[in-house]
Amino acid sequence: MLHSKMGLVGAGRIGASEATLMAGHGCAVTVIAVDEADVARCRKMMENNWDELIRDGLATEANKRAALARTEVTTDYRALSGCEFVLEAALENLEIKRAVYEKVESVCAPDMLLASTTSAIPAGVLAEKLSHPERFFVAHPFQPAHMVPLVELVGGPQTTPETLSSAKTLLEALDREVVALKKGVPGFIINRFAQALFREAIYLIEQDVVSTEDIDKAVKYAVGMRYASIGLLEYFDDVGFQLESEIAQTVYPDLCGVREVQKLVRDGLNRGSTGRAAGRGLYDWSQKDDGDYLKRKAAPYIACFNWDMPSE
Repeated sequence: MLHSKMGLVGAGRIGASEATLMAGHGCAVTVIAVDEADVARCRKMMENNWDELIRDGLATEANKRAALARTEVTTDYRALSGCEFVLEAALENLEIKRAVYEKVESVCAPDMLLASTTSAIPAGVLAEKLSHPERFFVAHPFQPAHMVPLVELVGGPQTTPETLSSAKTLLEALDREVVALKKGVPGFIINRFAQALFREAIYLIEQDVVSTEDIDKAVKYAVGMRYASIGLLEYFDDVGFQLESEIAQTVYPDLCGVREVQKLVRDGLNRGSTGRAAGRGLYDWSQKDDGDYLKRKAAPYIACFNWDMPSE
């Protein structure tokens, strides 16, 4: 169990999830919100996170009380004083994030680790106006951030190896699986994989090759099952370079290569059929059991949950 003091700037879904994770590992956590309404929303989201953990048999009421007692939500940046690590989870806007860093640096020690949850802005760009860019990095989580164990770690041009080593140690102490990038690229790693799959799937639907349902069946009962237990490149080596190169010569020329958002998606945006929240996207969600979907969505993360939680 950790006994560090950690800070979060951003009281939205990611901030509340990260606070749940940190406090659930015994840390004292300070969350900086925009206003009092934001404070109340964040507290409610954290309570809901704990209620879901209790419902799934992963935590107790005592764990919830102990974690929430360790968590302060405030609008006062001065409360971050003494933090060993501050994670920014503000809006995906460069100027907003830079304004956050200026306030954080004004109240925190020079050797404090400072990170962003950004999914798009390069670490070097974020760090350009920092007084101490050498201690800054990106720690990109996946939602819900307290349940999905993976974090993508990448530094900027001035981030020191010591900072990245300390960051990896810290994240692993929070039971995160860390993917360390040697340099930043748009979308990092996971979003690049996802976009490649999405693009090909949409292309196959547009070409009337296969249905939406059968694409998901193929992923759930082959691709997903395979790569949940062995790595993508372990499988590549297992098949072997010779056979993979022969497959590539046949398939590569026919893969989707578009460089813009595809027509099927543009049409959905124009109609307002934008996905689950709208009730219709690739699927008609009125015909699906939403509770069953959410249960299936959470199941893999429940299986690997292993926190050492406080109870008092």
